Amino acid sequence: MLETTTENVVRSWVDGWIASRMAAPPTVESWGYTVDVGIAGHVTRHVFDATGGAVREADVRKVAGAVRTGGTWLKIFADPALTAPWLGPEWWIDDEPGYLMTVPLAPAPAHLLTAPDGYRLRSWSRGGVVRTMVTAADGALAARGQIAVVGATAVADQIETSAEHRRKGLGSLVMRVLATAAHDQGAQTGVLAGTPDGHALYTSLGWQVLAPLTSAKYLDPHER
Repeated sequence: MLETTTENVVRSWVDGWIASRMAAPPTVESWGYTVDVGIAGHVTRHVFDATGGAVREADVRKVAGAVRTGGTWLKIFADPALTAPWLGPEWWIDDEPGYLMTVPLAPAPAHLLTAPDGYRLRSWSRGGVVRTMVTAADGALAARGQIAVVGATAVADQIETSAEHRRKGLGSLVMRVLATAAHDQGAQTGVLAGTPDGHALYTSLGWQVLAPLTSAKYLDPHER
């Protein structure tokens, strides 16, 4: 695991995620960023700009202690085993860490950018975000993903493969198509916040872990 702790990677991820999800511009805080998302179950998120051992317990406790609204999320770039004791019982915490990951971007060879037999690949760009979709022969969604280019950085987001179409290389295809498109737009570095399920895929494509990620959600009383 890489031990680099760079605030600019977190900010790049925040900016790219905002572009990808069409969220509000971030409010810069002394400890990181507040982003208004504005959807049910995900109203606002607070992202801490430190990673690993540089994350300050006092900052997390202060921010978490001020939250009173369900649908508020915390994104903390440290292992849940470290951060969970800093949060109260009103917080749901994913006990498996996600990962902040990066990779130098490069175009893939043309023969690796085509769908396998029985599948159809389509990509398009709108609002600065490139989207890729793979469908099966019957038109069902097999895999998808999107990437937002912000300056020299591209943030991959919402990478998904349907359960019945996994282990067929479709996730790798989506990632290669997105990385190539971002590189063609001038991006040099890819960044993503990956789930435990996605970790193996991203690692196989050369992505490296910068820091683990704690995701925590403030629960309404009826959810506790």
